[in-house]
Amino acid sequence: MNRFVKWCVEFHPWRNFRQSRKPGLFAIIVTLSVLATVMLSFPLNAQIMGQRLSPALRLAQSPASELRGVWLTNIDSDVLFSSDRLKGSLQRLDQLNFNTIYPAVWNWGYTLYPSKVAARVIGRSLDPTPGLQGRDILKEMVNVGHQQGLTVIPWFEFGFMAPADSLLAKNRPQWLTSRSDGSRIVKEGTHNRVWLNPFRPEVQQFIQDLIIEIVRNYDIDGIQFDDHFGLPSILGYDAYTVALYKKEHRGKAPSRNPQDPEWVRWRANKITDFTKRVFKAIKATKKDCIVSVAPNPQRFSYDFFLADWQKWERMGIIEDLVLQIYRDNLNVFISELEYPEVQAAKKHIPVSVGILAGLKNKSIPMQQIETQVQKVRDRNFAGVSFFFYETLWNMSKENPQQRQSAFRKIFPTPTTYPNLLADWKP
Repeated sequence: MNRFVKWCVEFHPWRNFRQSRKPGLFAIIVTLSVLATVMLSFPLNAQIMGQRLSPALRLAQSPASELRGVWLTNIDSDVLFSSDRLKGSLQRLDQLNFNTIYPAVWNWGYTLYPSKVAARVIGRSLDPTPGLQGRDILKEMVNVGHQQGLTVIPWFEFGFMAPADSLLAKNRPQWLTSRSDGSRIVKEGTHNRVWLNPFRPEVQQFIQDLIIEIVRNYDIDGIQFDDHFGLPSILGYDAYTVALYKKEHRGKAPSRNPQDPEWVRWRANKITDFTKRVFKAIKATKKDCIVSVAPNPQRFSYDFFLADWQKWERMGIIEDLVLQIYRDNLNVFISELEYPEVQAAKKHIPVSVGILAGLKNKSIPMQQIETQVQKVRDRNFAGVSFFFYETLWNMSKENPQQRQSAFRKIFPTPTTYPNLLADWKP
């Protein structure tokens, strides 16, 4: 470019324009033609230059709209148990240019907001943890979150799952499903879990009533489900489900192999039917409420949780997908981003990526987080969300101030949530 400018100055055809009208005019046309060619090549040059930028500089290039989310939970976290702490945390997220929060509202067999539905079915309207009493944390998060410009999408975390010793499990044992040997306990880490039978009408009604109660009574922007909106594929052998399967298969019992393709497909389709029903109920209550799903990659989600989110996306009954890809191996992380069903979904709805920021006993280095964010951006996903709030900077081996400074570099300027119902385009 410097050479071109120097050439233009030296050539300077217009200074001889009065002396030689035609040659001067011709020279001007040639000059403008060359200049136009160079200018038109700028986008390509800028693209090439962008590819050569360092990762830190590339991270600083903020898109016009991008999901910048974080999950807030009551497990291994204190963020929800004090109004002042919650308010300060949401203010800090806004200062660091996050734009979306996913607060847990259904967890450990209880609601984290005062619920008439829960009171009727479970016997308690609210999780008994002392820090939640006398409060409505969902109302607090909606009010404070919106004041800070945050999109608030409650996370229906436990879905059909419940602790084995919960009031729900004890009061409604007929609602539980089982393995082929009749056992009900499913281990989740060190915890004993049981699962409500998603094929029983009364269970479906209970779950739908909880969801619609939230949608109707709170000024939320959306609601989110995950794999727990399905069912571990080892389950479904309770008497009610077996009888239903036989009724629809001319008396034939389901396979003893929980991974039998027909048996998996039948249960997954039933869950899809319920998901469609819930979607319609949400839209009938509040049409601009975004229905979001945060599952594992499709193969795991379908085979092990009977949650066929690929089909849900094709049917148009989810409007936002945040794919949980909690991987330390970068090559595995990238391969999960490039699956065909993920690329197909990107053409229809905002598809973002859930990144692990750490666990109680596992600190994730900031460098890994930065690299994964950049790999997501390189592939034009709609954004990222981090699991979970405490591990962003409070629960880490690295200095909290350094972690916050790194997130400020990742999100240097504010941007909007990629809303399918507003102005988002694939």
